Amino acid sequence: QYTMLCAPIMAQMAAVEALRRGEEEMLHMKHEYNLRRKLFVSGLNRIGLACFEPEGAFYAFPSIQGTGMSSEEFAEALLREEKVAVVPGSVFGQSGEGFLRCSYATSREELIEALDRMERFIDRFCPS
Repeated sequence: QYTMLCAPIMAQMAAVEALRRGEEEMLHMKHEYNLRRKLFVSGLNRIGLACFEPEGAFYAFPSIQGTGMSSEEFAEALLREEKVAVVPGSVFGQSGEGFLRCSYATSREELIEALDRMERFIDRFCPS
């Protein structure tokens, strides 16, 4: 009996092609994610959720400390009322309470829609 372990030939060929010609696509996506990050973080700040611009990954970590809700309450209510999924900061430990983890690894159009829904939620449920 013999066992051979390796990536399928088609995957190997695709990897070689990506290494040969992937620089342009990588630069395009790097630019695109930078635009998405700036759009989303500026939108969060505009709607009153203070947020620093992240330097890595595809996540923003805005503060909800002024909303009167815990991060878990906010995340559950936002999902229920506006169908926007975020992760409560409390799942990252005690120091994460008062924050949300929000992914911006989606289209700019969906980010704008999410920001609109989040703003509507804040206007309806969070005291000024």
